Amino acid sequence: MSKLGNLGARLYRGEVGYDFIGKRKIWYGISILITITAIVGLAVRGLNFGIEFSGGAVFTTPKTSISASQAQHHAESASGGHQAVVQELGGGGLRIQISGLDTKQSVPVQEELAKDLNIPVKDVNTQLVGPSWGEEIANKAWLGLGIFMVLVVLYLAIAFEWRMALAALIALIHDLTITVGVYALVGFEVTPGTVIGLLTILGYSLYDTVVVFDSLKEASKDLTKQNRFTYSEIANRSINSTLVRSINTTVVALLPVAGLLFVGGGFLGAGMLNDISLALFVGLAAGAYSSIFIATPLVADLKNREPQIKALAKRVKAKRAAAAAKEASQEDTEDSAPADAEDGAAVVGPRQQPASRNRGRGRPSGKRR
Repeated sequence: MSKLGNLGARLYRGEVGYDFIGKRKIWYGISILITITAIVGLAVRGLNFGIEFSGGAVFTTPKTSISASQAQHHAESASGGHQAVVQELGGGGLRIQISGLDTKQSVPVQEELAKDLNIPVKDVNTQLVGPSWGEEIANKAWLGLGIFMVLVVLYLAIAFEWRMALAALIALIHDLTITVGVYALVGFEVTPGTVIGLLTILGYSLYDTVVVFDSLKEASKDLTKQNRFTYSEIANRSINSTLVRSINTTVVALLPVAGLLFVGGGFLGAGMLNDISLALFVGLAAGAYSSIFIATPLVADLKNREPQIKALAKRVKAKRAAAAAKEASQEDTEDSAPADAEDGAAVVGPRQQPASRNRGRGRPSGKRR
């Protein structure tokens, strides 16, 4: 068995473990700091919406000797200062997006681009996108997100309990906020592919959370009928028992997404893959983090407020204190025992015989009677 598999087996049996629940305030602080950074980035820089949402024109050119940076300069100059995004295509052509252009403005821009790029006007393909189409996509995305959240909360409340449903909802909002904040800080363009990526990561995040919740539900059955473990300890053991599984699932999911983001988008120049790959990469990582460090600790905090769970914690504490006092008493007794009695019963020697047995007896005189 590999070292990771052996570690997973020991974590599952409870032989080793890390105190995630005991250090939950640290994880809460880290999440709050990351969330605040994401919100500040979103408020200061905002999102870079693509033309699908803001409206504009897309010009596709055949193979040309002009570089992407030069084409961007020509496009912004031809459009009168409108923001342009240029992407290199596989055949050597260019895809030029210019936001805020309407039908009348697109014709002279097309002619100017053809002149600057030294290609015929008829070879420059123009496609106009109205902002109403992007607004419709955004409205449908918000509607789908709302329906998804409601269904998730209802399912978790029925299958588990409302505390787990609330913790899962907070974890999902946490993942979405971080992902959107990273988009604002990095400046990647928000396209319909980004929306698809955001909706996709919700399922991955929820999967890891439900796995831990299922283990916690099974382990906490008849919990108040025993005095050995508290709810927080059971929750911590549930996290540890599924830790290796969560890590393996996340790593396997992140590898192909990292290939799209860093290899496809970075080295091969496939910029159109960045909009969905960044959302998947950040969302998968945030989802794995929140299922371990946020969702389950929140459930433990909510459960520890119940009177029965509070009473259980007091009984466990009292039992452990009594056991510790008994053990300390036994150690004191052993320390105060005679040194001769350490290895068992004392050996009775001649000098330990009772005095009454030798009373009236002297040493043999040696005379025969």
